[in-house]
Amino acid sequence: MSKPKKGILIILSFFAIYVIWGSTYLMNKIVVTEVAPFLLAAIRFLSAGTLIMIISKILKLPLRITRAQFFNCVIAGFLFLFYGNGIFVWALKYVDSGFAALIVATQPLFVIFLMRILQGKKIKPKSLVGVGLGLVGMYLLISQDTLNLSRESSIGIAVIFTCVLGVSFASIFVSKADLPSHFFVTTGYQMLTAGTLLIIGSLVLGETWTSPLDWSLKAQGAMVLLILFGSIVAFTAFNFLLKEVSTEKVATSAYVNPVIALLLGWYFLDENISQQSIVAGCVLLTGVYFINSKKKFVMFSRFKKNLKV
Repeated sequence: MSKPKKGILIILSFFAIYVIWGSTYLMNKIVVTEVAPFLLAAIRFLSAGTLIMIISKILKLPLRITRAQFFNCVIAGFLFLFYGNGIFVWALKYVDSGFAALIVATQPLFVIFLMRILQGKKIKPKSLVGVGLGLVGMYLLISQDTLNLSRESSIGIAVIFTCVLGVSFASIFVSKADLPSHFFVTTGYQMLTAGTLLIIGSLVLGETWTSPLDWSLKAQGAMVLLILFGSIVAFTAFNFLLKEVSTEKVATSAYVNPVIALLLGWYFLDENISQQSIVAGCVLLTGVYFINSKKKFVMFSRFKKNLKV
């Protein structure tokens, strides 16, 4: 693939994990009012995984993988989709959604420090500034809501932190792991394995199963969007980016998604956007700029140079 084409694909992929994934908050909110969480995720990922494999077959992409590649897909599917999605939604029963979103915003910080611990990668000063701005922005965004914490909340908070840690570790793992040669096929295997685990989890928890034919048209439409765009397009873009750009840059979606979700809630659900929300969004996007920017942190460089003198 030529550099210009790859550059365009990277830009489109960031749009997918920023905007499309940000819209999944709205879509999930619509569907989960009628469908159990694990069943919802299982239908979403099994359907998307099956479609990906069919498309891959039509495009004549190589579907055969080694045992090691399959094992790595299982690990990634478990951490990203089963634990990072299914368990996270379950934990929301015990934690205020606003507080949970604030916890999720720590993902880039987890990624940066895990890369330091596991790979010995130095933490760039501008990346730390970006993470700090992201956390400040998320606090401004979420602090407007009243957090109702109960005794059970400590369990939910602990579980959500493990979800964020798991997704952060998986992001680093996938960037270096031996996976199928085509990222589209990688996505398919991850979704099929995760969907199977979610079906088992749904049975173990005794969730009530309902047929999609019995859902409202609104829920059916939202599920179709989740499968086609939230799963196939966005998650494929996510896997592509993990192989093409630094992991901490991919993790910035944790900052942008809540902003997109807020805007969609305002547009489709008539939710109000306060001045504080606008300020929070600006701070968040500034944080993303610092982490994604290739420019050197001039102030720090000068300070470091003066120390040497």
